[in-house]
Amino acid sequence: MKVRARVLVEGEVQGVGFRSSVWSIARRLQLAGCVRNLADGRVEAIIEGERDRVENMVKWCNRGPSGAYVTNVKVEWQPYKGEYKEFEILRARLH
Repeated sequence: MKVRARVLVEGEVQGVGFRSSVWSIARRLQLAGCVRNLADGRVEAIIEGERDRVENMVKWCNRGPSGAYVTNVKVEWQPYKGEYKEFEILRARLH
C-alpha cells in the first residue's frame, strides 16, 4: 500500500548533509518526493512510496546523518498523491 508523509525535522539539521543523505536513502529505498531546508532551521521532506519503506525513512529521520543533532520530528500522514516521479532536493523555502 502506498502512502505519503510530510516530515519536519528540528535540531541541528542544516549544513550537515541532512538533505543529501535523505536523497540518497530515498533513492535506494525507491521512494519519491522532495526534501528542502526551511527558513526557520528545520528540514522538510515529502516522502511517497510503499508504507514500510516510508516508515523506514521516517525512522532514519529521527537519527539523521552523523553530523546532525535531531531534537524533534513531526510526521503528518497524508493521502498518497503520486505527485512525484523521483526524489529531489529543492531550493530552500525562505518563508
